[in-house]
Amino acid sequence: MWALIRRFKIREHERGLLFKDREFRRVLRPGRHFVWDGLRKVRADVVSVRDVWLDHRDLDVIVRTGALEGEAKVLDLKDHERAVVWVNGRVEAVVKPGLHALWTVFHDVRVEVFDARTVRFEHADLAVIVQARGAPPLLEAVTVEAGHAGLFFKDGRHEATLAPGAHAFWKGAGKARVFDVDLREQVVDVAGQEIMTADKVTLRLNAVVTFKVAD
Repeated sequence: MWALIRRFKIREHERGLLFKDREFRRVLRPGRHFVWDGLRKVRADVVSVRDVWLDHRDLDVIVRTGALEGEAKVLDLKDHERAVVWVNGRVEAVVKPGLHALWTVFHDVRVEVFDARTVRFEHADLAVIVQARGAPPLLEAVTVEAGHAGLFFKDGRHEATLAPGAHAFWKGAGKARVFDVDLREQVVDVAGQEIMTADKVTLRLNAVVTFKVAD
């Protein structure tokens, strides 16, 4: 016989997402819960808040109710926005546009939101961020070697000259190109050329050109 009262037990590291007739109603906090279910239309999706990310097909509906307030950080990134998520002082992921939710019950979550329309991404922790989860599809990393300069062009226009080191650019937000320029002294051999003197003597000359880019 089907019980008219449903009982749900939620542990300290869990939350229950309560649905009735496929509509979200509320979040069940730790403890025992008794819910009337005479029509067999109640369900509770139990999720662990030890996992930072809340992935659910009805996330938009859950967020809209405000039920996650105080226990989760919600990100609603526009098309031109990207975010770097830090969890417990470490880089967790680079996040693309869309709706995201992160549990803050057991974790210290910090989020930095960036406007990708600038194309160039600058950050003190760049080396770590470009290695984070989600970074490869969103960030293009470029290294300018010592003794070189990088000419950064955005949409065909020169924006900056990059010093040696690591640099990164947002993908899909503009056309970015970096031209490498070697600033070290270079030597180029000029192929032998035959010339004729005034008294009709043929000479073959070879030349060596030494140059260095100054500007």
